[in-house]
Amino acid sequence: MGSIIALILGIAVLLWMIIKTKIQAFPALIFTSILVGLLAGLPTAETMKAVSGGFGGTLGSIGIVIGFGCIMGKFLEKSGAAKKMALTILRMVGVKNADVALGLSGLLVGIPVFCDSGFVILSELAKEFSRITKRSMVGLGGILGMGLYITHFLVPPTPGPLAVAGFFKVDLGIMILCGILLSIPIFLISLAYFRHVEKRFPALIPERTLDDLSINGEQKQTLENILAKHKSMEELTGEDFKEIAATEQLPGTLLSFSPIVVPVLLILANTIAGALKVGGVAGSVIGILGNPIVAVFIAVLLSVYGLCATLTREEAQKIMESSLADAGLIILVTGAGGALGNVIRVTNIGDTIAHGIIALSIPVILVPLLLGALLRIPQGSGTVAMITGGSILAPMLPTLGLEPVIAALCLCSTAMFISYPNDSYFWVVTRFSGMDVKTSLKSWSIGTAIIPVSASIILIIVNAFL
Repeated sequence: MGSIIALILGIAVLLWMIIKTKIQAFPALIFTSILVGLLAGLPTAETMKAVSGGFGGTLGSIGIVIGFGCIMGKFLEKSGAAKKMALTILRMVGVKNADVALGLSGLLVGIPVFCDSGFVILSELAKEFSRITKRSMVGLGGILGMGLYITHFLVPPTPGPLAVAGFFKVDLGIMILCGILLSIPIFLISLAYFRHVEKRFPALIPERTLDDLSINGEQKQTLENILAKHKSMEELTGEDFKEIAATEQLPGTLLSFSPIVVPVLLILANTIAGALKVGGVAGSVIGILGNPIVAVFIAVLLSVYGLCATLTREEAQKIMESSLADAGLIILVTGAGGALGNVIRVTNIGDTIAHGIIALSIPVILVPLLLGALLRIPQGSGTVAMITGGSILAPMLPTLGLEPVIAALCLCSTAMFISYPNDSYFWVVTRFSGMDVKTSLKSWSIGTAIIPVSASIILIIVNAFL
C-alpha cells in the first residue's frame, strides 16, 4: 500500500508541476521519478540508478527514430511536399468531396508531421476549398484537424505512439498496421460528425484578399490576370485556382509521398518476413532495410536528396538543425517517461496495482482507457499523457494479461480526450479556421471527445474476441 500511495502522490505532484508551475514536463518527470522511488522505500543510490537506467534504456530503443522522424517531417513541411500530397488527394476525390480530401490529407501528413505544423501548412488549402465550394470552415477545418489528430496519436513514427510501442515492446510494424486499421473507422465517424457540424455552422466562409494568398512574382501576375476576367473574387472557379497553383514550385507527386510510404512499407515488410520466418539473404536484407532506424533514415535521404535537392548544403543543414531542436525536447520527455517507468518496475508498484485491479474484478481493458484520459484532461498534452501513461502501465501488462498492442492503442486513443483551451492544438485549429472560442468548443472539442470514445468501443469489441 505504501508504494501505491507513493505513486499517487508522485503523479499528483507531476500534474501540479506541469499545470501550475513554470516547470516543463521533462524536469517534472525526472523529479517525479526520484520522488516515487524514495517514497516507495528505495535507497537513494538505487533510485538514481533506476532513473538513469530507465532514461538511457528507453532512448536506446527509440531515440534515434524520433530524431530521424522529426528531420523527415521538417523537410516535408519546408519543401511543400505536404501541400502537394493534399492537392494530389484533392484531384483524386474532386472538389465536391473537399472534406474527404482534407481529412485524408491530414491522416497522411499527420504521420510524420506534428499536427500543429500540419494544420498551419494545410489550413490555407482548407480556406480555398471553403471559398470555392461555399462550405463552412467549421466543418472543413474540423475534419482537417481531426485527420491530423488521429494519426498523430495512433501511427508511429509520431513520437507518442512510438514511445508507447517501445514501452510495451510492441513490434513497430504491428503498431503501424494496427494504428492505420483503427484510424479508418474513426475517420469515417469523424467525417459524419463534421458534416453534421457543418450544417449547424454554415456561415463561416473566409473572405479572400491578395494579402491572404501571400503571393508574389509570377503567381501574383497570374492571379491579377485571372481576376481581370471576373467581377469579384467570389466568382473564381476551381480551374482558376488550378492555374494559380501551377505557378507554385512544389515537388513531384512520387517524391512527395515517398518519405512516408517507403519507410512504412519497409517496416511492414520486415514484420511480415519475421512472421513468415523468411531466412537466407532475402531475410537478412529485409531485416536490415526494415529495421525502424534504417527505414526512417532512408526517408531522411529521400527528403534531403529528393524533395530538397536544389538546396545548398548550408540550407539543408539549417533545416536539420531546426528539426533537431524540436526533437530534443521530445527525446528528453520520452526518456524521462522511461525513467519513471523503470522506477515503477524496480519498486514492483506495477504488479501491486495490477493485482489490486484483478481483485476488484473490473475489466482490465478499462485501465489503459481510463489512464490515457485521466492523464490528458488536466494538463492538455497528448504526448505527455501517452509517455507518462506508457511508463506507468508497462510494468503492469504481464499481470493484467492484456495484449500489448491492444493496451497501446487503448492508451493512445484516450490520450486524445479532450482538446479544449489548455491544449495548444485547440488554439491552432480555432485560430487558423477563423472560429471564435465558443464555436470551437461546440464543434471541435465535442469531436475530440466523440472520437476517442468511439475508438474505445471498437477496441473493447476487438479485445472481447481475442
